[in-house]
Amino acid sequence: MNLRHVFLTPMMCLSALCSVFLVGCASEPDVTMKEENMALPSLGNMEYHTFILANELFAGLRPTSQARYAVVGFVPADTMQYNPNHQDPLMMLGHQLQEGMITEATKRGFTAQEFKLTDDIIMGDYADRVFTRDIDKLSAVERIDFYITGTIVRQQAGAMVNARVINAKSKEVVAAATRFFPAGLFWKEEKVTTRNGRLYRIEDKG
Repeated sequence: MNLRHVFLTPMMCLSALCSVFLVGCASEPDVTMKEENMALPSLGNMEYHTFILANELFAGLRPTSQARYAVVGFVPADTMQYNPNHQDPLMMLGHQLQEGMITEATKRGFTAQEFKLTDDIIMGDYADRVFTRDIDKLSAVERIDFYITGTIVRQQAGAMVNARVINAKSKEVVAAATRFFPAGLFWKEEKVTTRNGRLYRIEDKG
């Protein structure tokens, strides 16, 4: 039997390696996913929805070192104030949106002003703090150029959040965004809830 020795040149080796690489890439599935198409459970994903809302809100804005932003509460569109007696799975949505937007704005380079800050540390029996809602204990705010805020419109399966960036001096809305927040973000829907002062029992659909 005659055996022939095959000698490969460097160019032939490189060509063979490229062919293997291309075949391997072609067999790999396309794992590129858009944020909106990510199949995530609603429970525990408040950060995800806030992140997507912030992406839309800040898309057309550029941070500058001179501009100061104050993130204030997101309130119900009908009353414009928080109602502690409104018991439902999203009762704390406005507070969490305010805190979440402070984080999202800061991560994107915007300078957020903390206007609930005191001049001193307040010592309590079980904890210490620097935040307060007592006007007499608040420290002076240097300057606020823009407000980041919004309204909440409650719906049967959740709430529609309308966020805005407002020029504090001219009152002009310089950016806006809207996103639906499902009811299960904080905890699963309760069996009993209240609406307009009346008690309702939620029945399971079998």
